[in-house]
Amino acid sequence: MTSTQPLPALYAGALSAASRAENLPTIDDETQELLRSSLSDLKQVNSRVTALALFSANDTLEDISTRDLVYLTVPFVLAGVENRTRFTEPGERMINLSQVQNHLKTFVSNLAYLGVVSEAEHTLHTQLPSIKDAAKRREAKIQQYKAERDLRARIEAVRKRRRQRPVSDGSSNVFDLALSLLPPTSRSSAENSDDESETEDILREATLLLLKLCYVQACSQLESLEQELELLRSAPAPPSHPPPVANEQHEKAKEEISWKLERTPHVNVEGPLLDPNGKPLQPFTILPSGTSDRARFQAQVFRPSHRLPTMTIDEYLEVERQRGNIITGGGRQSETALTSSEQLAIDSEMEGTAFGEMKSEEKRQKDEQWAQFKDANPRGAGNIMNRG
Repeated sequence: MTSTQPLPALYAGALSAASRAENLPTIDDETQELLRSSLSDLKQVNSRVTALALFSANDTLEDISTRDLVYLTVPFVLAGVENRTRFTEPGERMINLSQVQNHLKTFVSNLAYLGVVSEAEHTLHTQLPSIKDAAKRREAKIQQYKAERDLRARIEAVRKRRRQRPVSDGSSNVFDLALSLLPPTSRSSAENSDDESETEDILREATLLLLKLCYVQACSQLESLEQELELLRSAPAPPSHPPPVANEQHEKAKEEISWKLERTPHVNVEGPLLDPNGKPLQPFTILPSGTSDRARFQAQVFRPSHRLPTMTIDEYLEVERQRGNIITGGGRQSETALTSSEQLAIDSEMEGTAFGEMKSEEKRQKDEQWAQFKDANPRGAGNIMNRG
């Protein structure tokens, strides 16, 4: 349905809806409703701009009036709105990305042949995809960011000269800036503009700065769109869905082989459980059905996933002691106990007994070995470095 609104009012409505949707999540239904409304108005604006022939290939930048310059942003805004449209299928998203690319390329080519951007600016913002070196690529991105920040600052300065409300950095977007540059939609607005002494040169300067800012963002978006298209082309194809009939048969077979809890039919409890051939005649339970038995069997089945201990700590220490893995002794008891030499001397003094004679001979041999050792190793024999 074609709107009868004036072109500035129609474009203002589209920009306003796109600006409100800019800060909302793309997946929300409210955002998609705003995007659909904006997209419908933008398509009408684009067709009316084409029908009015506001721009032609023979025009130069000086031939275009200041009031019409802002409509050069229509392809850029159209690309921004279409890029946020929600799609679930990869094929639909690829078609959408191709349309967005066409809009951005149209916008970039229009600014190029009109000479809105200089050759140096064109080189700065189009050389990034061809740079392979990471350091140079990072430096180029920094330069692009500085250029975009400088353009925003210059636009804000022009807005102050026009005595417009400043836009904060957190909420500023291209849609708001383009909305503020639209020509007035009524005679009273035009009279107010004359009262504010707004010159055409200031408005034209602000519009050209906005076009340069959109040009910077369009070049960056073209690179991102190309990367996303490359990912979608290399993505594996989604699994094909089976036909409805085959799917129903698969679900039915899956239900038949799955465990089900069926209602016990009303049967004669006093009747026989099995027929002469051993076939069950009525449902029965193998396990006892008492409450205590159920709790006991449940305790045996539902256990922790880790291994439970099989002995107490005292039993474990006793086993380790029997294996000889526990060292005993030490402390005050070990301090008061006799050494092996002292015990041998006491045992050798037990005269008149075989045990005493054996210990006496053992002590004599030990003393003899110690005397031989001292003869072979005199005192200080090993002290060759620090003789005293």
